[in-house]
Amino acid sequence: MSKYMLIMRGTDETNAALMASIDEAMAATGRFIEEMMKAGVLLAAEGLDDPGRGVVVDFSGEPPVVTDGPYGETRELFGGYFLLDVATKEEAVDWARRVPAVRGSKIEVRRVAEADEVPQSGESNGRI
Repeated sequence: MSKYMLIMRGTDETNAALMASIDEAMAATGRFIEEMMKAGVLLAAEGLDDPGRGVVVDFSGEPPVVTDGPYGETRELFGGYFLLDVATKEEAVDWARRVPAVRGSKIEVRRVAEADEVPQSGESNGRI
């Protein structure tokens, strides 16, 4: 089994569409979470707060600069995630296709690297 993160990516437009039908969206998401729990694949699920309440720490210079959100020039925002434990990437993609997302949203599917895959002391194993 491998861990995969289904990363919810939206825009201002998709976020507005979501908020317009928030009760229906929350009910559909609840049913989807229940389905994943029954299948035994869900490890975690979280949504993120409004990006206007966040900050960006920019390491372009010294010292790092902290800027309050919302962020300029951002076309897509990370809005939340589902963390799954599944056998294959294809299974993770199958679950991603079933997410009750609004039209125009995107789901990024990424495998979570195992501890032994992280390069040690400058080595590169080519897996990340």
